[in-house]
Amino acid sequence: MRTRIKFCGCTNPRDVDTAVELGVDAIGVIFAAGSPRAVGPSRAAQIARAVPAFLGLVGVFVEPAPAHVAEARAAGFLPQFSGDEPAALCETSAGSPYIKVFHVAPGADAAVDPGAFARHAEPYAHATWMVDTVVNGKHGGTGRTFDWARIAAVARDRRLIVSGGLTPDNVGACVRRLRPYGVDVRSGIETDGVKDLAKMRAFVRAVKEADEQA
Repeated sequence: MRTRIKFCGCTNPRDVDTAVELGVDAIGVIFAAGSPRAVGPSRAAQIARAVPAFLGLVGVFVEPAPAHVAEARAAGFLPQFSGDEPAALCETSAGSPYIKVFHVAPGADAAVDPGAFARHAEPYAHATWMVDTVVNGKHGGTGRTFDWARIAAVARDRRLIVSGGLTPDNVGACVRRLRPYGVDVRSGIETDGVKDLAKMRAFVRAVKEADEQA
């Protein structure tokens, strides 16, 4: 199975062009207030216009108003809920499909029970699941990994997107360990807060090499 790749925190059409060049599957545009990569409506529209067919366009939210999600969907964005949103909000405002992020603490060492995880996540009936690192309540963008072995059993049973501290140097190990449906990266392909072409290329190359090895 080929691992899908999402470049998150894209802020301009140049990021879109690079993602297309590299064969990335999706880009993420952050709408969550307070994020250093958040964009406003006009910039989001500019990015959306640059997206060609077959490139996924994801809008990242943290506990949004349903009206904001509806506006983003109308503009072509697939919603990603990265906060503590209840299933009812996601299901009614997003429709189908969407991405729901579940958070894993980096310091814990106990394996995540796949049955308990499924019971918690299954009310998000139309979601593809993503796991990300939570640090001091921060919903993503921490630049820190968690112990991937803790979710290995979940990854075997479900289509799972893995995020949290991935870089060109460690994503290959993640792919070989978990064989996830997809991987998501933001700061790991940036230098001084700006997307770095060399790192973007290295990240994609690392994923493809790990797929071949696996």
